Amino acid sequence: MLRFLIKRLALTVPTFLALMFVTFMMIRLVPGDPIEVRRGERGISPERLEQLRHEMGLDQPIWQQFLDYANGLAHGDFGVSIVSRTPILHEFLTLFPATIELTFFAMLIATAIGVPAGMMAAVKRGSIYDQTLMGVALTGYSMPIFWWGLILILVMSNTLHLTPVSGRVDLIKYFYPPVTGFALIDSLLSGQKGAFLDALHHLILPSIVLGTVPMAVIARMTRSSMLEVLEEDYVRTARAKGLSARRVIGLHALRNALIPVITSIGLQVGTLLAGAVLTETIFSWPGVGKWLIESISRRDYPALQGGIMLIAACVILVNLLVDLMYGLINPRIRHAK
Repeated sequence: MLRFLIKRLALTVPTFLALMFVTFMMIRLVPGDPIEVRRGERGISPERLEQLRHEMGLDQPIWQQFLDYANGLAHGDFGVSIVSRTPILHEFLTLFPATIELTFFAMLIATAIGVPAGMMAAVKRGSIYDQTLMGVALTGYSMPIFWWGLILILVMSNTLHLTPVSGRVDLIKYFYPPVTGFALIDSLLSGQKGAFLDALHHLILPSIVLGTVPMAVIARMTRSSMLEVLEEDYVRTARAKGLSARRVIGLHALRNALIPVITSIGLQVGTLLAGAVLTETIFSWPGVGKWLIESISRRDYPALQGGIMLIAACVILVNLLVDLMYGLINPRIRHAK
């Protein structure tokens, strides 16, 4: 198992290095820089602008800027935000709990609906249930997040008035210090009556929007895996012994079919974090995604570079954990050469 772990860790190193280089170069291909953005501010002389360019290192060759950036990352320094003058790591850790909370509930909804839907579609293969469920899954996978989010806001919030439009909590009714950064936990710790339900109310709509695509992927993966397992000899043997359909499907088939599904769920974390950028922007959710979008408009290079690399590190870590879990579930994977 140790050898398997070392091999997987070794594979993450070139991925991280390649992403670091691509991120650095792609950000600088965007027209303008932090100095150009500040030209609109009154009272800044050309001399002051040149001084700012020198302080930020933007007057150095691009290769020197990259080496300085890589050297900082190697020492755990993600830089300081040009706008807020706050260390990037501190800003990220302050905002990341909001993104984790949204991502967790989106995946919870996607799994709770996707797995039973895929299982039913496999059991009822070829029926109207199968065709309907897979048609809905394909539709959910094809819908752009920004369009789906705006549609739900118009219907659920503006028309039916069932859910709030934006934010994490109604700041007019409730206010409490962010102890953990997770709105649901902090609302409980505050002891304010109704605060937890209000925070949960704000979480429902963005979680549904963010969880739609993973829900479709999980449903289709579960169906495919279940169909394969249902054709295995041990399933036919269980049926021949007279076991009930519920026991055969739930105990024998589903447990083995979930192995690739667990892998798929882990790999959806990257999709969720990418989708969170749009979802948080649509719903004014104060997380990392909204922070990155604002950093693009402000050309905040350190915030963009550091934020993207920290998110990439989280995705790589989750994929590594999925690989290790898969290796524990299926010993043939970790012993394969």
